[in-house]
Amino acid sequence: MSTNIDAEKIATIQTASGPGGLVQVLWFFFIGWWLGALTIVTGWILNITIIDLPLGMTKLNNIPRILSLQSPKKEYEIIRSNGKIFISSTNLPQRNFLLRTFFFLLIGWWWSAIWLFIAYLFCLTVILIPVSLEMFRTTPFMTTLKRY
Repeated sequence: MSTNIDAEKIATIQTASGPGGLVQVLWFFFIGWWLGALTIVTGWILNITIIDLPLGMTKLNNIPRILSLQSPKKEYEIIRSNGKIFISSTNLPQRNFLLRTFFFLLIGWWWSAIWLFIAYLFCLTVILIPVSLEMFRTTPFMTTLKRY
């Protein structure tokens, strides 16, 4: 007896959850701008010690959340199988760990420092805040190719 499983992927959707835009703006203006700067500095000091590198990378990978309450994106797959629809959620798929490590050692550690400095300068202006927030969102990618 054979089973015929007819599975078809209907769609893949990426979403980010979190508080609304007004809450994120208020958080940024009252807490995020100074807490984000403190986190960036302490993250890089921890990275320099090598022993505390995992903690430093955790801090840098969470810059979007600390600065403006931006949550990581989730990926949802919608699959139809035997007439039923299934929805599953996962975090965004990540690149190979060795590739990410190699990237960090050669490029990420210095490039992300430049990236964060420019993003922080942009956030000090009123007109470039949206650009700086997007730059902060991509900081994990600029540091270790981590998709956030």
